[in-house]
Amino acid sequence: MWRNILTQALYQISVLLVLQFKGRSMLGVDEKTKNTIIFNTFVMCQVFNEFNSRSLEKKNVFKGVFRNRLFVGIIMVTVVLQAVMVELLKMFADTVRLSFAEWGVCVAIAAVTWPIGWVVKFVPVGKKPTYLRGFW
Repeated sequence: MWRNILTQALYQISVLLVLQFKGRSMLGVDEKTKNTIIFNTFVMCQVFNEFNSRSLEKKNVFKGVFRNRLFVGIIMVTVVLQAVMVELLKMFADTVRLSFAEWGVCVAIAAVTWPIGWVVKFVPVGKKPTYLRGFW
């Protein structure tokens, strides 16, 4: 579990920091749009990572996903609420509307969590956590 958490945290922090400090020049957007893209990318990363978190060791994170209606419902509600927050509740969330291309950037960055999650599952981990080895 720690392997997955640390890897995703490292990726997400890295990407969000790059967007924070270089996003305006990289994407050619104003400050408010940059902040909205960062917020949207962060939320989308969490949504995509929920698939990785369904199973800590299984490589195929999509297997049986539609058998769990609660999971699918949570994903759908999260994505819809995020879209509403960004596109409609601009005053409440201090966001600006994003173009399809900007949404695409957010989703593309977030989608990278899937292959990262897949690759990191090949890193072997012991059966017992190292901090508990002396107790058992």
